[in-house]
Amino acid sequence: MTHPENGRPPGRPLAVTMGDPHGIGPEITVRACADPRLPAPVLVVGDPGTLARACRTTGVALRVRPLRDAAGSAGVAGAGRTPGVLDVLPEGPALPAEPALGTLDAGAGAASFAYVRRGIELALAGEVRALVTAPVNKEALRLAGLPYPGHTEILAELSGTRRYAMMMANDDLRIVLVTVHQSLRTAIDSLTVARELETIRLADEALRRACGTTAPRIAVAGLNPHAGENGLFGREDLDIIAPAVRAARAEGIDASGPWPADTVFMRARAGEFDVVVAQYHDQGLIPVKYLGLEHGVNITLGLPFVRTSVDHGTAFDLAGTGTADHTSLLTALRHAAELTTARP
Repeated sequence: MTHPENGRPPGRPLAVTMGDPHGIGPEITVRACADPRLPAPVLVVGDPGTLARACRTTGVALRVRPLRDAAGSAGVAGAGRTPGVLDVLPEGPALPAEPALGTLDAGAGAASFAYVRRGIELALAGEVRALVTAPVNKEALRLAGLPYPGHTEILAELSGTRRYAMMMANDDLRIVLVTVHQSLRTAIDSLTVARELETIRLADEALRRACGTTAPRIAVAGLNPHAGENGLFGREDLDIIAPAVRAARAEGIDASGPWPADTVFMRARAGEFDVVVAQYHDQGLIPVKYLGLEHGVNITLGLPFVRTSVDHGTAFDLAGTGTADHTSLLTALRHAAELTTARP
């Protein structure tokens, strides 16, 4: 997961996609870019007019400067280095001058997709150091005719990635998900030994490369109450998860489980494990988000570039108020900078 600069100076900017124009993405983007804790130069991919309006709404004293050149230009490579200036690479369809903030809109969904697509292109071309994404709205994507359940699936398809997983992390927990954006019924039906083992492998690879952990301790959460109680509450833990754990251990991975999900996250937070593999979306994300949305970050494992994101949504109810907290985006930027810094 770590992508060191490979001999290149760490001067390339982090690319930030501004998210759904009708949500809080533009506002948290300008707040994060104006924050003195910003860890690296930033190039924003989005709509200059929307970002200028977000500056006015939030009271952020940044001047929006559109970069008209394509990727590969000196303008992109040198973005984010002028104090008081927000460098923006214009992308996507034209947006109305007075948008209906806080509402679902097909045009906004199409625009948010265009920003992500452009960010992926920049990352694949090596023009940016990493990709950091503000939130998109899944329903707006659907209204735009884009059949993606979220960022993860867009990133995987457009980068040609087949082995991938979502990791949610904060200072207390790291969670990797076996299944992500699907119904609970289909998530359970899609569990296989092969999928389970692949997720364990991705978790192991990620911690070895990103954190320098030589033997990550991986706890695998059970699917059923009490991890199935030896088949009393379902066979999935015995027939799918346990064989995958055994296979991982045979490969030299320090995996264990299945552990009852009602205690394994607490044990990981106490330091017993380095990461927990969770079986489905809410099983893994509730513990992380309970500890504070503002401190969590979404990291996509398996991509050919570093991608991090906020761990919250578009928050339409806050859009246009200028009150949205940008801490999660700042945390995502910090993780992106750390993950792309070569280790000694």
